[in-house]
Amino acid sequence: MKQGNTLKSRLSSMLFWSIVSAAFIGPGTVTTASNAGASYGYSLLWALIFSIVACTILQEAAARVTLISGLSLGEAIAERYHQRKSLLIRLFIFLSILIGGIAYQAGNILGAIAGLQLLFDFNVEVVTALISLLGGILLWFGNYRIISNILGVVVAVMGFAFIYIALKANLDWSAIFKSSFLPAIPTGSEWIIIGLIGTTIVPYNLFLASGISKGQEVKTMRFGIIAAIILGGLISVAILLAGTIINGAFSFESLKTMMENKSGALGGYLLAIGLFSAGFTSSVTAPLAAAITARSLFHKNDSRWQENRKFYNSVWLIVILAGFLFGISGVRPIPAIILAQAINGLLLPVASVFLVIIVNDAKIIPHRYLNPPASNYLLLGVVMVTTFLGLVNISRALATLFNKQATALPVSVLLLIPVVIAVLIYFLIKRIRAGK
Repeated sequence: MKQGNTLKSRLSSMLFWSIVSAAFIGPGTVTTASNAGASYGYSLLWALIFSIVACTILQEAAARVTLISGLSLGEAIAERYHQRKSLLIRLFIFLSILIGGIAYQAGNILGAIAGLQLLFDFNVEVVTALISLLGGILLWFGNYRIISNILGVVVAVMGFAFIYIALKANLDWSAIFKSSFLPAIPTGSEWIIIGLIGTTIVPYNLFLASGISKGQEVKTMRFGIIAAIILGGLISVAILLAGTIINGAFSFESLKTMMENKSGALGGYLLAIGLFSAGFTSSVTAPLAAAITARSLFHKNDSRWQENRKFYNSVWLIVILAGFLFGISGVRPIPAIILAQAINGLLLPVASVFLVIIVNDAKIIPHRYLNPPASNYLLLGVVMVTTFLGLVNISRALATLFNKQATALPVSVLLLIPVVIAVLIYFLIKRIRAGK
């Protein structure tokens, strides 16, 4: 039964969709946003504001696919590309989500360990093994929801602690407003920018969240998503602003010291326990999302992809094992976590392009419910911006690789490529909307 558009149903929808904001308030957000503030002050706020707006647009479109067609995003893609010759397209999407999930899992495990290390010393290998084993057990028996919800409350409390600290700080609000809307890419900030986007717009969340939206009314769903993501976005902004208060180079220890100075010993404990809780809950969500995505893409003609069957279990097991190996590898957690978010930021245009195709597919979405032109322009704008930022990263990385003998591509070229891609997609969706 569809929910009414009453105040009660709207509040219920906001609480329901808080799963989306809770998913991106994890070790990646705490690390990337606070590091952005500590290293570049307010100058990267625009990237965070953009990612919050883009996350709302993408999540609303993904949920709308399910409410209108009855199919999750993965199932809709499988329906469009169901022929054997289209198997490579589905494999490409799955591998993108799998790689992103593994990258996130590495950050999740490292973040959970880093949180515990702020409290006491221990054998990293043993604790990493225990975290990975417990996550696997919970996934195997399906008993992860209660624990995830309890730890999610701890993460939320940590997030509100950052808001409290940001409001107490002596901040330059005029500079904050300016930096929120005037893009700047300081030298060396490219990976951080992509990381801010990747940690907010989690590509696998488009597949995971679209599957849980059944039974809602579109207007109520839209209100819930907007409200929940804005709340999560405010916490992310507060984390970045809190990072600007850190004295010296960024580290988890310096972040903990800052929180203790501003809110007492409780602030330090909230950071430590919150980091662990966010890392652990996400270490279950990431492999689960990868497995659910794989099932939605491949289960139609193969029962081995059904829940708790061989292929389904193999996917989440691969993600958990990859996280375990990163956890015991001895890599430094902060660069690894930021890199994990950046990898997902680079993969985001892939998920966005297929989402644009599905919401305009007249064979899946009834014609009167096809994506309106204004929404298409917004989605294409997200594709263009994320593609441009990815190209900036690749261009500057290549310039560095060749020891200054090669220079980064001109901005005009980097801008032209995303525009050409967007134009091609625009004409493609015109054909798709006509049922071709």
